[in-house]
Amino acid sequence: MNIKKLGIIIQREYLNKVKKKSFLLITFLAPIFFAAICILPSLIMMGAKEEAKEVGVVDRSGIVLPYLESGDVIHYKDLGPEADVDAIKADLSKADIDILLTISAMDPETKTVTADTYSAKPLGMDSGSSIENRINDAVEAYRIDSYGIENLEEIMSSVKSNVKLHSYTIDKAGKESISESGVYMAISMLLGIAIYMFIALFSGMVMSSVIEEKSSRVVEVLVSSVKATELMFGKIIGVALVALTQFLLWIVLTLILLAIATGIMGKDKLMGFMQDDGTTEMVQQMGGGVVPGSEISLDQALAAATDSTAVAGEPTGMNAIMSTIGNINLGQILIAFIIYFIFGYLLYASLFAAIGSAVENEGDSTQLQLPVTIPLMLGFFIALYAFKAPDSSIVFWGSMIPFTSPIVMLARIPFGVPSWELALSIVILVATFAACAWASAKIYKVGILMYGKKSTFADLWKWLKQK
Repeated sequence: MNIKKLGIIIQREYLNKVKKKSFLLITFLAPIFFAAICILPSLIMMGAKEEAKEVGVVDRSGIVLPYLESGDVIHYKDLGPEADVDAIKADLSKADIDILLTISAMDPETKTVTADTYSAKPLGMDSGSSIENRINDAVEAYRIDSYGIENLEEIMSSVKSNVKLHSYTIDKAGKESISESGVYMAISMLLGIAIYMFIALFSGMVMSSVIEEKSSRVVEVLVSSVKATELMFGKIIGVALVALTQFLLWIVLTLILLAIATGIMGKDKLMGFMQDDGTTEMVQQMGGGVVPGSEISLDQALAAATDSTAVAGEPTGMNAIMSTIGNINLGQILIAFIIYFIFGYLLYASLFAAIGSAVENEGDSTQLQLPVTIPLMLGFFIALYAFKAPDSSIVFWGSMIPFTSPIVMLARIPFGVPSWELALSIVILVATFAACAWASAKIYKVGILMYGKKSTFADLWKWLKQK
């Protein structure tokens, strides 16, 4: 293989791709999309507050109304137990309410009530949950009182527990590190999705480039000056450099956009919101107050539950997340990502290049792509569930089989993978790439000059056996 000619092909392929408007468009739009994914959920949650609603209550049980205390979002209005429900339903605006809540009389056998709401628009989830919880509190309190046991409510409250499981990992030196499973799950899924997208996107780019040159007959001019294998590998490596360029630009631009957004929104405000799970705020909006018959408010109870682990000196909320991230070997993840991306891409790109050489348009490639895309998608689905059982048999073998390992192994790494498994997986992947590249080169050399016939798997096999 002529290295000089290969370099020329790589340079041509690289420059052709990066000069395209589509490359520039995706390069600059994708970071905006990534930054939006990071920032928008917080903005949406901060702004997603329901408008104040007037709720008319017809309580025929006599026990629920004391528990329906108004808040910033929901205002309760007693319409009386004898109110004409049908007349009110017919015209809610006449009663000056947005929602009609009816509570049935208490059933003496089951010691419960039925509740219905009527409104012009469906209830929001927060409003519906708040009303339902208050009704359940009232029924529970009634049942407790019906037993006639003195201080039964206090006894039941005292036996309830709020134990939080703290997870730690222990390294070989015996050092303990807090590990928040949700963080590992998020990193695992993000890595699996990212590697799948990059391999699928840029491998498909190689196939499209091959088909484009073949259909325009440009390839006939090119192979008169260079070998077909040089053309194939030059194209694969050129697109790989495009991928790395785009990937690095995405990282840099996304970080810049996030820094700008954080500066505009205010770091303290954003971090404060992320540390707050929003539960207390929601209760306040929904009418959090003192529960009848109790000296402790819902807000105080929530604060006590939230701070229970903090009293014990354990990291909570955002602190636990940041502590977990700090304990993850990010260097290993980055190196593994680069290795698996490079060789996973090279493996699939060589296969897609062979497919592209065998067809004259992308419509004809669907049948030939199927055996290649199925393992790629299978690896993606295994990676999505790798966090549930990272050491299970299906996940282990998925991280060893070279057609799925680039995706699955990356999803396993945050949970800790023995060095020998990582090394074996990489060796198998590299060896498989070498074998597939050799086979693809043979198919490419013949298929790139074949016209006028729709190729089949039998044709590919015949080209592969040619000397």
